[in-house]
Amino acid sequence: MITKYYNTNDNNSIICELCPHNCHIKVDKTGICGVRRNVNGNLEILSSGIIASSGLDPIEKKPLYHYYPGHKIYSIGGYGCNLKCTFCQNHEISQNVPERSNGFRHNQPADLVAKAKFLPENIGIAYTYNEPTMFFEFMVQTAELAKLEGLKNVMVSNGFINLKPLDELTELIDAFNIDLKSFSDNFYKELTGGRLNPVLNTLSRIKESGKHLEISFLVIPTKNDSLDDSLAMFNWIATNLGEDTILHINKYYPAYKMQVHPTSTSTLVELYELAKTKLKFVYIGNLHSEEIGCNTQCPSCSATVIKRSGYHTSLSALDSKGYCKICGYGPIVILD
Repeated sequence: MITKYYNTNDNNSIICELCPHNCHIKVDKTGICGVRRNVNGNLEILSSGIIASSGLDPIEKKPLYHYYPGHKIYSIGGYGCNLKCTFCQNHEISQNVPERSNGFRHNQPADLVAKAKFLPENIGIAYTYNEPTMFFEFMVQTAELAKLEGLKNVMVSNGFINLKPLDELTELIDAFNIDLKSFSDNFYKELTGGRLNPVLNTLSRIKESGKHLEISFLVIPTKNDSLDDSLAMFNWIATNLGEDTILHINKYYPAYKMQVHPTSTSTLVELYELAKTKLKFVYIGNLHSEEIGCNTQCPSCSATVIKRSGYHTSLSALDSKGYCKICGYGPIVILD
């Protein structure tokens, strides 16, 4: 598949304009992502339509806590990523791109949409697992068909994408979870190969689009758990995106090239309490505990409106429109 968002120079070299790397790619070479190759002056995707992982997941697993809670969504992912996180939780597919697509099934968007419609209790398609930007054109085609069929589109992303292609996505994607890995540009440069500002620009643009947005923050001990940096992050979110922005503070476990010890419960709780001074909706993820940071409280009357146990969700005090049954505050979640 020939891609969008690139320019070809006179010598057939290419400048890819999909993400902020803006890779200069010579003939027969790929960009940093390893997915987009210069084939005689055309930028082609090596793994278009190849699904590395799929499943019918609780939407809370994305994680999305305020978008159709208690529902399921058909989730798909491919190969490759435009960041090189040393702590990647899905490195088997994100940091691996098959050199040849022979032997792999090349799925068609219509096939995936048909499956999504067939699956029981499914509300749509989530583009996730690896970085969905890597199969941008395939995602757009699938999302267009899904939208026509009344299905919801969800994107789980690192947010490292240029604004023009992002604007195309916000016309199709209904809900985003963006991974804000740190509030330090040095962290991004040293541990992900990316930069902070493009991700902040992505978050601001999604907010401007009016689409549903939730943020994930994976806390890695000694790497991005500074209270000062975290407070700066929480302040930025509240000021630029709104104090009602949903934030997931997630526990880290050793993965890939990073073998730092797992995040302590005390650190997660401390950051949770700090974030709660700035934001209305904060959660702790990957902790496997139901004691703190799981349920949703109404910001107005403090009633528990959603109870969670693992991926089981009970809408204990919400009406059919997502408003608090006790005091009428809302909408707290999107339900229709």
